[in-house]
Amino acid sequence: MSELATTVRPPPGRRIFCNRTLNLRAIRVVGFDMDYTLVHYRPEVWEERAYEHARARLSERGWPVAHLSFDPEAAVLGLVIDLEQGNLVKANRFGYIKQACHGTRPLSFEEQRRLYARERVDLSEPRWVFLNTLFSLSEACLYAQLVDLCDAGQLPPALGYGELYRAVKTSLDEAHMEGRLKAEIIADPDRFVVLDEELPLALQDLRHAGKRLVLITNSEWDYTQAIMSYALDRFLPRGMTWRELFDLRFVLARKPEFFTHKAPVFEVVDEAGRLLPRSGPLREGATYVGGHAGLVEAHFGVSGEDVLYIGDHIFADVHVSKSLLRWRTALVLRALEDELAALEGFKQQQAQLSARMAQKERLEHRQAVVRLLLQRQEGGYGPPVREAPEALREELGRLRAQQAALDAEIAPLAQAHAELHSRRWGLLMRTGNDKSHLARQIERYADVYMSRVSNLLWHTPYAYLRSPRGSLPHDSGPAGGVEDEA
Repeated sequence: MSELATTVRPPPGRRIFCNRTLNLRAIRVVGFDMDYTLVHYRPEVWEERAYEHARARLSERGWPVAHLSFDPEAAVLGLVIDLEQGNLVKANRFGYIKQACHGTRPLSFEEQRRLYARERVDLSEPRWVFLNTLFSLSEACLYAQLVDLCDAGQLPPALGYGELYRAVKTSLDEAHMEGRLKAEIIADPDRFVVLDEELPLALQDLRHAGKRLVLITNSEWDYTQAIMSYALDRFLPRGMTWRELFDLRFVLARKPEFFTHKAPVFEVVDEAGRLLPRSGPLREGATYVGGHAGLVEAHFGVSGEDVLYIGDHIFADVHVSKSLLRWRTALVLRALEDELAALEGFKQQQAQLSARMAQKERLEHRQAVVRLLLQRQEGGYGPPVREAPEALREELGRLRAQQAALDAEIAPLAQAHAELHSRRWGLLMRTGNDKSHLARQIERYADVYMSRVSNLLWHTPYAYLRSPRGSLPHDSGPAGGVEDEA
């Protein structure tokens, strides 16, 4: 483990990526979410069980859903549900929709253009539902399948696409509130939880570097205690438990309200979860139910940029804490490891694709020049053109043939790139060559992002994380509008 700290450049999947320069030495308090942040799950297993609980509730209402099954490929993080059209869509950073499915059926280019040529995703409008956590995958899958049933006339006729979503959301919320799913996880954590043996050392590094650590989770105390014990205690020194890693622990925190409202706080006083109201200063090392961010700031005598909060939910974790409290923020995006691995494996094909695209741009430019020369000659205006019209037409034909042959080489490479990470939706952080809407949200609200908290091991608690120089379309090089001289 000591080798991690001496490695200057970690592997791509274990790096911390910086949107806004962050000096970890200046951070005094580090807060953590739990689910999908400190504790990672197998989303295909967790979401399948959540899906099955929700489907069972809909079946109890008499809906014909018993034959449906969870499709882990149906949705990815960062998609948006269009409640007006019953579509799953993927948008670029400007909100323009680049891919869409109606229910489970991919829309053709013409259908998509007809629906969305004048539409932009605006997450402030109730029409759009952003899938900003892995807990949304079962929700999106079931919703898409219900849209298919609705279109087939197999659901009550008065239901619209918006009502379908609310039915799915209610069924999933009820499954979580009743605790059945979490009871299954506690009973068989090996099936659901992905262990990270490096995490406890990363947390200890932070503590010994003088940081105060706080757990802020929406999960209940009994679930938090069981899962954190399972995930961390085995990797800690003998006799030490996960609780000793944290100066304060908040459960049932009701985020995002934890950051926006001053809710009452109760102290958990025994292993059975018995509660007593707490007034006055908090007690060091205690566990609390409820509470609010102001208590954290008051207890440690910090505010704003003294605090770094790390979570997986773009809105409930990083957006709200950043916008209202000006805390520094870090987003955990576990799927980033798979995405970076896919890109690493595609490097050779990417070099071929880039070379052919550069060649295509040169051909297109020459073709445009020849067309313009022919246009001027036939129109009888502009500077004299030395080439005869017949010669220009012949060259234009040759250029078109070369471009067609080049397109045939580009097509399979471009298709393979479009299917990296997800065959249906492609890369999480990109939509074609542009940033995805998910990437834009991360860019706006997360100072840094990483695949897991233990990536801090590679950077140490003393790192000065610098954001890269932002590229602009007019920057020199292949990514810009001005090409370097050969």
